[in-house]
Amino acid sequence: MRVCLASTSPARLMLLRQAGIEPLIVAPAVDEDAVAAAATAERSAALAPDELVLLLARAKAADVAHRIHAEHPRFDGIVIGGDSMFAIGGQVHGKPYTPEAARERWQQMRGATGILHSGHSVFRVGPDLEPVEATAVAEAAVTFAADVTDAELEAYIDSGEPLHVAGAFTVDSLGGPFITRVEGDPSTVVGMSLSTLRRLARELGVVWTDLWSQS
Repeated sequence: MRVCLASTSPARLMLLRQAGIEPLIVAPAVDEDAVAAAATAERSAALAPDELVLLLARAKAADVAHRIHAEHPRFDGIVIGGDSMFAIGGQVHGKPYTPEAARERWQQMRGATGILHSGHSVFRVGPDLEPVEATAVAEAAVTFAADVTDAELEAYIDSGEPLHVAGAFTVDSLGGPFITRVEGDPSTVVGMSLSTLRRLARELGVVWTDLWSQS
């Protein structure tokens, strides 16, 4: 029983490895902005954070699952797709990409609590099986220290870490000391909820421990 991760996120790969899984990595060929724009246009309104992360997770997992099914007919296992966004103060944030955006967000986050929304899509793929999907959204509340100094913030931004992660922070690396509380599955904040993935795999008839890599 194999696992394919439909993501190039180092954090998601690390999570699976720490959970005993060595996945196949396949980058999804999905234009996330186009997918989100199309859904917004169809509804004539912006999607809520939980809806948006699930939409994007499903698009990425579906793309890879159907490619795996067509190109690797002997693949037997699951394909995992995910997406995360952080909501705080009525605003929804993905990756900031620039120091200016990261600085503005952290000035808002100091002493505040926001919600990390993580969408999960899992496809069961196997020989002579049409891909079948199970989905869920996990959420975790994250509270930031109020006494983060401007000097600490500038050093963190200069490290480059917050520029390429949803919400401009990590809980498992340099950003961890600036976080005072996490309510919910901590792995949700890293990139995916492992407990949610286990539940979705079980819904698809897959025993989680069967996914552990054999040493």
